[in-house]
Amino acid sequence: MSPATENTAHNAASPAAVKPSNFLRQIIENDLAQGTYATRQWGGSPGDAAHHAAGAPDVAQVRMRFPPEPNGYLHVGHAKSICLNFSLARDYGGVCHMRFDDTNPEKEDVEYVNSILDAVQWLGFDWQFNGQAHLFHASDYFGFMYRAAAYLIESGHAYVDEQTADQMRANRGDFGKPGTDSPFRNRPPVENLERFRQMAQAQHADGAMVLRAKIDMGHPNINMRDPALYRIRRATHHNTGDTWCIYPMYTFAHPIEDALENITHSICTLEFEDQRPFYDWLLDHLREGGLINTPQPRQYEFARLNLTYVITSKRKLKQLVDEGHVSGWDDPRLPTIAGLRRRGYTPEAIQLFAERIGVTKSDSWIDYSTLEGCLREDLETKAHRGFAVLNPVKLVLTNWDELMGAGHLEPCTQPALPHPAHEATTDAAGAAQPALRHFTLGKEVWIEREDFEEVPPKGYKRLFPGNRVRLKAGYVIECTGCTKDAKGVITEVLAAVVPDTKSGTPGSDLVKVKAAITWVGVADGVNAEVRLYDRLFLDAQPDAGGKDFIESLNPNSLKVVTAIVEPSLANALPDQKLQFERHGYFVADRMDHVQGTNPVFSLAVGLKDSWGK
Repeated sequence: MSPATENTAHNAASPAAVKPSNFLRQIIENDLAQGTYATRQWGGSPGDAAHHAAGAPDVAQVRMRFPPEPNGYLHVGHAKSICLNFSLARDYGGVCHMRFDDTNPEKEDVEYVNSILDAVQWLGFDWQFNGQAHLFHASDYFGFMYRAAAYLIESGHAYVDEQTADQMRANRGDFGKPGTDSPFRNRPPVENLERFRQMAQAQHADGAMVLRAKIDMGHPNINMRDPALYRIRRATHHNTGDTWCIYPMYTFAHPIEDALENITHSICTLEFEDQRPFYDWLLDHLREGGLINTPQPRQYEFARLNLTYVITSKRKLKQLVDEGHVSGWDDPRLPTIAGLRRRGYTPEAIQLFAERIGVTKSDSWIDYSTLEGCLREDLETKAHRGFAVLNPVKLVLTNWDELMGAGHLEPCTQPALPHPAHEATTDAAGAAQPALRHFTLGKEVWIEREDFEEVPPKGYKRLFPGNRVRLKAGYVIECTGCTKDAKGVITEVLAAVVPDTKSGTPGSDLVKVKAAITWVGVADGVNAEVRLYDRLFLDAQPDAGGKDFIESLNPNSLKVVTAIVEPSLANALPDQKLQFERHGYFVADRMDHVQGTNPVFSLAVGLKDSWGK
């Protein structure tokens, strides 16, 4: 398989022939046209300038990266970034590196690493290119980062500061006042280098000193006022163990990671726009010292995803999990990729969502219904259909035994997939036949309680005394009344079958009715747990403006009912997507559903947007 073929094949969803343009695509296309990175070489793995100089011309036209910190589960905002970076690499003949920015050992865990890898692959992407897996860790580069820091010290561009954290904060200044130089700022490089070595050798306490860049304490961009590069932290790292007791700051590590990996276009969200001057400052100096490959990476920013009725702060998501407001990181009410997957979202729906909302430089809010609409659009032609009764009441056909014979069960069929049906079989003549599901109609069936009104409101077309409806796929029936218990609660609806009106028979069109209702036979219906999920928050922006998002929790975000479903639904496989006719799209829960014996379904999305109505 050629590199180009392999790079196309490694994505589950092939790109459309024509992709909508955006400013990032225009930047990449301009760089390709001008040959900005055409002369770069690739040493076969990440490395410094000498490593890449010894390599061959880079066959990747572009190199992108998806660089999450493994300190939580990925959410829908990360899904947008995943789709963006991997699809840009795919569309422009390149590769997207999967890289963990694991520079903060106190908050990171292997559990999060594994969940992130699983999420990216589930979305339909991987990091293979030209016969090589491009899976990397920032911690793999700690040795080079230490070397780069030492170079900055030796060249007079960094120093060890021994002020307290409070002193550094006070001396930093603010937007209206320049900062004050540290009393340690002009210490000779040789002394700074010795102090830095002492930091690395665990000769000083945590927080006793930091390594800072020497830039300009009067700079109008506060991020350029001698930012910290390294701090002392005695913490066991999930990848490097106890090898290090000093760890690089994210703003120092990230540009170096991009440079070592030959990244061409480093794409991040707008909150990092103020960090771009330091990104360029650092790489400029490392390039001047001959430490990194050229031309160096460039950073570009796009607007992050702001989705209504959710929160995407990892800290706040963790609070919801830790305090028991949700069942875990994969709770179907959460916007985590694990939660969306368990809710019934498909990779195709999320990719469609990412493409539909586009890429801009301006922050805006996307309504949650846009995400739901993408799922409906994807499931419309692929979800298995079936009858389910969520709030059942028994319907007794009083003349069934007389017409059909006592105990008779009438076979019924319906298409298993929507029109245009996905043809599953062929007949003797070779003609395609739609996939069918099979169930039976007998004397007693379950119907939705809302399908009967003893005293119907104006315009009501379903069952009430004297009215006729069709049992979908079955017979026309005429309602004759109901029975009630001692408290006046309706326990049974009574109706009579109109003879010779079964769907699909010559007489079925002779009797006209204004409504057809879904049902499940008592004889073959199966009890199922159905989890009816709604939005987790009542407020469209639950944590905006410093609000306490816990106060916006929707107390009715989960309702569990015992429903009755037709046999084909009960026999669904875990994670199978289904349409409960008239109710919405559901998924057989991938964790709790047991095919046939313990069916458990979750509402993925309604047939139409009814939020707030």
